Amino acid sequence: MQDRVLAVAMNGVTGRMGYRQHLTRSVLAIRKAGGVELPDGSRVVPEPVLVGRSADKLRRIAEEHGIERWSTDLDSVLSDPGIEVYFDAQITSAREEALRSAISAGKHIYTEKPTASTLSAALELAKLARDAGVRNGVVQDKLFLPGLLKLRRLLDSGFFGRVLSIRGEFGYWVFEGGWQEPQRPSWNYRAEDGGGIVLDMFPHWHYILEQLFAPVRAVTATTATHIARRWAEDGSPYAATAEDAAYAVFELEGGITAQINSSWCVRVDRDELVEFQVDGTEGSAVAGLRDCRIQHRVATPRAVWDPDAPVDQGGYRDQWERVPDNAEFDNGFRTQWEQFISHVCAGTRFPFDLLSGARGLQLAEAGLRSAASGNRVELEEVELP
Repeated sequence: MQDRVLAVAMNGVTGRMGYRQHLTRSVLAIRKAGGVELPDGSRVVPEPVLVGRSADKLRRIAEEHGIERWSTDLDSVLSDPGIEVYFDAQITSAREEALRSAISAGKHIYTEKPTASTLSAALELAKLARDAGVRNGVVQDKLFLPGLLKLRRLLDSGFFGRVLSIRGEFGYWVFEGGWQEPQRPSWNYRAEDGGGIVLDMFPHWHYILEQLFAPVRAVTATTATHIARRWAEDGSPYAATAEDAAYAVFELEGGITAQINSSWCVRVDRDELVEFQVDGTEGSAVAGLRDCRIQHRVATPRAVWDPDAPVDQGGYRDQWERVPDNAEFDNGFRTQWEQFISHVCAGTRFPFDLLSGARGLQLAEAGLRSAASGNRVELEEVELP
């Protein structure tokens, strides 16, 4: 069977995430490997068309990677009938308008999150895509991390028995910029530009909890702007107007409680930058980006509180067992790109749609309301009219 070329407009690839994860490690890697194999045995090869504001940056990326087409004119790209998919990895505040234009042009939509700045706008995008009949998807990359794939394996096997609770720790120290270059762009710390760790991370926590465990029914959150002054890319100081840390309790359907701390102001004393401990009646696990450790009920030692006695050499972590890989794990962004391409070209199942993305934004809004009011906020079921 003859290979099919799928032209994909990629907006925002001059940014760190758009370039590294979506362009080079996903779309270009798929193209180099000969495309995505569909259920009928045929293959689809993605061909990126770069879109952005900086002609110099786009030209440089295109020349480096042998990409024929790039443009700073989004409208002209969207008007091209040969381009079937629009992908967005722009700054959050610019995303909604671009997605609306792409849907109006009849393009299939794949996008980073949050999909819009408000829940109502995110739901409107999902409704527009549904009414236009375009396939749509939202990046939910952490589900495809090796550590969480191992965690899913444990869940599917019944390892935990009844899941009781989840405890998550995420974050690292992001340099302020005055004396060392920060690892994140300055807009992340400006609320007026769509910044803040709640809007950035709560959508992630939503799909992890929803897809692996159960829907979130309520949230209680506290936020903080621990570092009030940071330095922008041009070296000038600015006031941080968005929160850089959030501490939340999520109540899941079925009585499961999840506690997740998110912070860009924490120095890492963990094996990985994000870890989730899941405790159940039959066993527990700690899953990170790549690794997963377990302790089953029958192998659980008797812990006794005695502050006057030293901990055995090696400590409590040595009492856990590592879950083997037992498989080869590809880049999570690439895996989801392959699934979305198959969804567009063959109609295969893809549950991570714009409505799913809207539910993640609903959790972020609820978390911010809880932090502002000091109250527990319940989440209503989100449906399209």
